[in-house]
Amino acid sequence: MGIIESTVDESDKRFAAYVAGLVSVLGHADRARPLRDYCTGLVMPGERKSVEPMAAVTAPGRVCAQHQSLLHFVGVAPWSDEKLVAKVCELVMPALGAIEAWIIDDTAFPKKGKHSVGVARQYCGQLGKQDNCQAAVSLSIANHHASLPIAYRLYLPRQWTTDRARMAQAGVPKGLRFKTKPAIALGQIQAACEAGLPRGTVLMDCGYGANTQLRTELTKLGLSYVAGIMPQTKVFTAAKRTSIAVEKLALCLPAEAWHTVMWREGTGTRLSSRFARQRVRAANRRALTASRAEEWLLVEWPKGEQKPTKYWLSTLSDDISFARLVDSAKLRWRIERDYQELKQEVGLGHFEGRSWRGFHHHASLCIAAYGFLVSERETIPPSGPDASRRLKVSALPEDYRPRRTAFAA
Repeated sequence: MGIIESTVDESDKRFAAYVAGLVSVLGHADRARPLRDYCTGLVMPGERKSVEPMAAVTAPGRVCAQHQSLLHFVGVAPWSDEKLVAKVCELVMPALGAIEAWIIDDTAFPKKGKHSVGVARQYCGQLGKQDNCQAAVSLSIANHHASLPIAYRLYLPRQWTTDRARMAQAGVPKGLRFKTKPAIALGQIQAACEAGLPRGTVLMDCGYGANTQLRTELTKLGLSYVAGIMPQTKVFTAAKRTSIAVEKLALCLPAEAWHTVMWREGTGTRLSSRFARQRVRAANRRALTASRAEEWLLVEWPKGEQKPTKYWLSTLSDDISFARLVDSAKLRWRIERDYQELKQEVGLGHFEGRSWRGFHHHASLCIAAYGFLVSERETIPPSGPDASRRLKVSALPEDYRPRRTAFAA
């Protein structure tokens, strides 16, 4: 047996053991096979990771029956997304290593039509503009080597939560009310704290960092954060009794306040930019200034730019080094790259169903598949083939013709 064949067999065995470890939280033993097949379809090479092409890959001799089996498993079967994702976390955590951060983020999926649960005209990062899409909020554990989503929930705009008939048709759980994205993220963080997961610095962009209540609640939970903020965010300094916008403050800083600082992305790439930092108190119209503790204001002003481009508030310790503060702020890059892999490698955005249960089941299974790929990175050299290429692929029927569906309705 050659090295490649041996590697494939070893990976197959690890995959089988990994999936077997997940079966215990599904509630019924007869869900073991569709779990294995669905996860296999997600990690296999393929242009589209929706149910129909995955049925053809995983059971080429009985595509129609497999299609129905996978459809029922992902869209109808009442297993718990929370329990599955928690089990994935338990199995993958040893391969991740020490947790450095909890990263709040959201991601959007373009859609055509208005029937898919949660679809509405809202900002879509993939398109860089407002458009018809679904959006989901996630919490991930991360370090410089990898990240793993540990919570994932669809955001429902107000026009959905006020339309009870529409909610019922999409299978949204009864009693679910409107929540902002920061409120969803806070709920995910509270659940992670209650579960006793290893803590990390909470990282978030300005879409979440601008929310004063979220930052306040994180501090109450004993969590430090590095939160992106908007240029117009106001703060107090020791030298000023009145609040000042962080952009104006940054523009007033002396030249000696700016330093070139390097940080790393992953294990090799090193980048640099100009930064300044200062101790401040965030202004809060609802409370006295003294009620908010002093924290770091971090500002990035790349050379060649007319003004600073990014701002953060951070409750990391007052004696943290400049380089470490910058590195913590920049660690959020991890989630951007890993979300790209979740979408491109395991088809996070390929689900074509319309229901609440199907949307979350597919996402949970994608997280499960991605968790296996993360754990496999520790078993192969960087120059070796990726895990999806090392699993055995079934031959497709000669007459198989997949549908070409860009976006579901």
